[in-house]
Amino acid sequence: MPKQAVYPPGAPPALGPYTHAVRLGELLFCSGQVPIDPARPGGAIEGDIRAQTRRVLENVKLILDSQGLGFGDVVKTTVFMTNLAEFQGMNEIYADYFPAPYPARSTVQVSALPRGASVEIEIVAGFGAN
Repeated sequence: MPKQAVYPPGAPPALGPYTHAVRLGELLFCSGQVPIDPARPGGAIEGDIRAQTRRVLENVKLILDSQGLGFGDVVKTTVFMTNLAEFQGMNEIYADYFPAPYPARSTVQVSALPRGASVEIEIVAGFGAN
């Protein structure tokens, strides 16, 4: 079964040689999204951890919507943060997007993220998972 690259309309451009997501059969693998606002010139990253997490998840939503999926179809997330002391703020916004039963999740602290972001989130979704 061939993989299909996903380039959702309105999404911020990829920052390197990768696609926004790849569909393989009934699974969608989404590249890590950083809080780049596609409506702002240069895709500036602004705001505290809550604002950045919201922007990241809105970018994820663009990808999911383009495939007819929603947050209820997400089966796994990986959250990368530059400061785990901000976990509570990220988690509050994250909980607004994902319905129960929640996806499996890993959260790790990293030393840096692209463009100085504080958070990056990648997801795996399943068609028919919801």
